[in-house]
Amino acid sequence: MTSGDYIVRAIRAEEWQAVKRLRLVALRDPVADIAFLESYEDALGRPDSFYQERAARSAQEPSGARQFIAEAADGEWAGSVTVLVEEAGSTDWAGVPVERRQGHLVGVFVRPEHRGGGLIKALFDAGVAWAREQGAERVRLLVHEGNARAQGAYRKAGFVPSGVLVPFVKDEAENELEFVLEWPSRARA
Repeated sequence: MTSGDYIVRAIRAEEWQAVKRLRLVALRDPVADIAFLESYEDALGRPDSFYQERAARSAQEPSGARQFIAEAADGEWAGSVTVLVEEAGSTDWAGVPVERRQGHLVGVFVRPEHRGGGLIKALFDAGVAWAREQGAERVRLLVHEGNARAQGAYRKAGFVPSGVLVPFVKDEAENELEFVLEWPSRARA
């Protein structure tokens, strides 16, 4: 998939070092403390094998997770999103029951110098298409109630608040809002 001067694609297993580099850049973002559950120091301290395994799992078929990146013309990774498949009847990481097979977007990040041109939507389009191929009936994401910049970007990409609130893992006095993108279900034969 192309979006302007970018190629949006799934990562390859051998690109684990680029996965690690982009994650570390993301965790230096000014809102990283409310946008990501992991700290820069924690990510930096992980062994290379962690990133190697993460990249290999994302690249394998079939997979319950897929990481997509936006690659600029100069080869720089401008942004990323990971899609997790959540199965109906399971519970998510926060203990909330999953009612239907769905995609869950996590690790959303676009480098500041690449923001504002629709790159998040292009990344989301790739992730949503993959989730649909996996049989997802909808896609969701969680965003901190205080992260207005991200909320605006997600709305612009077609996601809407569902009304579900999840206590923020780092401070239960704060909440994350669930945003969803749903499509009409196919008629059952």
